[in-house]
Amino acid sequence: MAQAFIYDAVRTPRGRGKSDGSLHDVQPIQLLTSVLRELKKRNQLDTALLDDVIMGCVTPIGEQGADIARTAVLEAGYAETVAGVQLNRFCSSGLEAINMAAAYVMSGQFGAVVAGGVESMSRIPIGSDGGALFMSPQIVARHHIVPQGISADLIATKYGFSRADADAFAAESYRRATVSQQENRFARTLIPIKDELGVTLLDRDEGVRPDTTAESLSKLKPAFEAIGQMGFDALALLKYADQAQINHIHHAGNSSQIVDGAAGVLIGSKEFGEKTGLKPRAVIKAFAVVGTEPTIMLTGVVPATQKVLKKAGMQLSDIDLFEVNEAFAAVPLFFMDQLGVDRSRLNVNGGAIALGHPLGATGAMISATLLDELERTDKQVGLATLCVGGGMGVATVFERIN
Repeated sequence: MAQAFIYDAVRTPRGRGKSDGSLHDVQPIQLLTSVLRELKKRNQLDTALLDDVIMGCVTPIGEQGADIARTAVLEAGYAETVAGVQLNRFCSSGLEAINMAAAYVMSGQFGAVVAGGVESMSRIPIGSDGGALFMSPQIVARHHIVPQGISADLIATKYGFSRADADAFAAESYRRATVSQQENRFARTLIPIKDELGVTLLDRDEGVRPDTTAESLSKLKPAFEAIGQMGFDALALLKYADQAQINHIHHAGNSSQIVDGAAGVLIGSKEFGEKTGLKPRAVIKAFAVVGTEPTIMLTGVVPATQKVLKKAGMQLSDIDLFEVNEAFAAVPLFFMDQLGVDRSRLNVNGGAIALGHPLGATGAMISATLLDELERTDKQVGLATLCVGGGMGVATVFERIN
């Protein structure tokens, strides 16, 4: 089997996903086009050598509909022979796009692909595409489907994570993100977004708040208690009858931020690198996807990690750095608790709590951050994983090439 190499990675800043966010006036196609153009420009890339552009997009309607990946190919000035496809595996879509691209290259069917994702959450609100999983009363009742915030609080309740635990984790995420921003650790991957006149709209992740502390977070009210009392707690507890109640510990400060952003990763075969003169930065060693119980929903990071390590023939001790998406504080807390992973190896530059979670792009963003950090610290192997709506998990192992 052929190997799939990463040759480059580019991402936009994450802009606040609100009407006053710096990227609100930028259409998602512009975000994605900026990424594709930068990959082409800085690698002097002959885009005719690409087979496909695969992009995650969790709410592919309106401005994000009509196969935004192919639209971006045309807008970015890529060769017309390059195809484009968008996919949706909820929060893991950006990493799923990377894994799909790797599979195509490893099979020998494709020579090179750009994979990543895009989400403009200020312009296309989360959940606005509907769907039977969340909208059908029969399906919701039959499978005990609850909002993700209820699932996160259920994890915290079942596994004994307190509000103080979650707030302390979140405060550290903000601290690490602040240090990373101050030390310009994202410089290789991050590109500024400019308007049509060339004026920079945003050149850094907008959600980082240096003054955030566990004490300041402790003053925020739980975000999901009210909807829990409307019946979702009772629905979840029908499945988890061993729990007397659900403790609501998550709020806006210890959950992922809604943001806008896009990312792209250039993936290709060894022959592609030889043909273009590009040097690979990493090789994709293995990837895995799992399904999990859909009520608690967000626990897939653990079995996905166990599965991908088995596929890679590795142990946890072989992994130098972990990127676990901070959808809610309980998710990485659960990951560390169940697998015995030390916090010093996990999300060392902060995570989605401090930086934001642009749904379709996040998987590609954390993969790029992981690669940058492996290079910065002269480490070798990294693992990225995300929990997924509906009860799933995705994980990928990357090995740096010196």
